[in-house]
Amino acid sequence: MLVLSRKKGQSIIVADNIEITVVEILGDTVRIGVNAPREVAVHRQEVFEQIAAENQQAQQSEGLQLKLRQLTELSKQADKKDEA
Repeated sequence: MLVLSRKKGQSIIVADNIEITVVEILGDTVRIGVNAPREVAVHRQEVFEQIAAENQQAQQSEGLQLKLRQLTELSKQADKKDEA
């Protein structure tokens, strides 16, 4: 991890197009501003972790739905063979 010291009003540039600025320092709380292109997602860590968990749950749900559709199709095919 790169650790940098900055004072209020000073910035850090990341990848030529993301600027992180120290906006305010109040006790042990630091407010920062992030200027980044719209296509770059910027989240607090706890929000990012929640989004990642929800995405993982959605993927698992989609996988279960696909398996259910496959089983339904196999069941239909088996029923047709039994009818014939």
